[in-house]
Amino acid sequence: MIFIYNFLLIIFAIILLPVILIAFIIQPKFRAGFFKKIGFYRFDPQGLKTIIFHAVSVGEVNAIKELVKEYRKIHPEKIIIVTTTTKTGQETAKKAFNGIVNQVTYFPYDFFFSVLSFFNIYNPEKIIIAETEIWPSFITIGKLKKIKIYTVNGRISPHSFNGYKKIKTFLSPILNNYEKIFMQSESDAQRIIEIGASKDKVEIMGNLKFDIYQNLTDNEISEYKNQLKTNQYRLFIAASTHKGEDEIVLNVFKNLKQKFQDSKLLLVPRHPQRYEEVISLIKTTGFSFGKRSLNNNFENNDIILLDTMGELAKLFSVCYIAFIGGSFSQTGGHNPLEANIWNKPVISGPCIFNFKDVYKIVTEKKCAIIVNNENEFKNEIISFYEDTNKYYEYCNNAKEVFKENQGAINYVIKRLN
Repeated sequence: MIFIYNFLLIIFAIILLPVILIAFIIQPKFRAGFFKKIGFYRFDPQGLKTIIFHAVSVGEVNAIKELVKEYRKIHPEKIIIVTTTTKTGQETAKKAFNGIVNQVTYFPYDFFFSVLSFFNIYNPEKIIIAETEIWPSFITIGKLKKIKIYTVNGRISPHSFNGYKKIKTFLSPILNNYEKIFMQSESDAQRIIEIGASKDKVEIMGNLKFDIYQNLTDNEISEYKNQLKTNQYRLFIAASTHKGEDEIVLNVFKNLKQKFQDSKLLLVPRHPQRYEEVISLIKTTGFSFGKRSLNNNFENNDIILLDTMGELAKLFSVCYIAFIGGSFSQTGGHNPLEANIWNKPVISGPCIFNFKDVYKIVTEKKCAIIVNNENEFKNEIISFYEDTNKYYEYCNNAKEVFKENQGAINYVIKRLN
């Protein structure tokens, strides 16, 4: 069956070669890592076995980040390699795992010769694949080479499930080549069993992305409140904003401020090079404003620009509500859990593909809301300020969603050893 699969894969690639070449010319991201992906890898493990973590793109890299770090702490002697499929995933992984892993490289195409080259160069002992990446050649050849292959943080959407069911006969022997398949939820586990995985190989682990924790004491939170003078105000944080989003946030804040004089705004552009541009926008509103880098506070300012690095995740602890940027641009959004971990409601725009699985959970559990435009954004944030019952419902739901989903890292680490 694998022979037929590889034969068809090669024929398919030859037929589509003109389209592939055009895509490579027009879109450089498609050709990123091409020579590595077909098997031209460079690495010398010096005869030692390696541990491979695979994360297809940005979302998966973010999901396994803490898992890889924890694995490194427990196994400082191991050679750890992280692979990705996409260029953006590669860039994110290099930043996330700098000084932690031995190499970040690209995952091979599923041609038998690419896979064999990858295995021969890296000599893996274990391969941990994030989410549900099913590569028939890779999994089958890995099993023949007696490599232990795991899925972690696995999930299968209802749409994917319907497609997989149609090829269950083909998938079943591949799925049973895994050592273990760790799925996020009971429904995910049931779906992968229904498409052919053996029950004894499937376990429910929770979601890696929820394994973050509050990292400030009550005294430290009080110190931030004192520094910013937020005690008598309700602070709206607009986090990781991109070009075009600051205007939306400032318009929404203007409407909010008209109704609620105790409203204050902490505006946090994603990229430092945009600080001056955003300051110019703030000046047009007529609001008084200051900068965090100058230790300005909200006693005499309606808006503070957070122009320091490394503070945002902690400052969510003192906000009333948070908007997560990158969601009205084409960026794909940022992580809402950094605010939810402090039991704060989150509002995001519609473009959240980098964290779509997380948003599915937090919107269903009612600790975050996705809005489609500026008007919806304005109405939703005003409703949180007006309706304290709704506000505290979302705060409590945020606390509960972490109780339900935390613990995945410890669960998996114990089973990988």
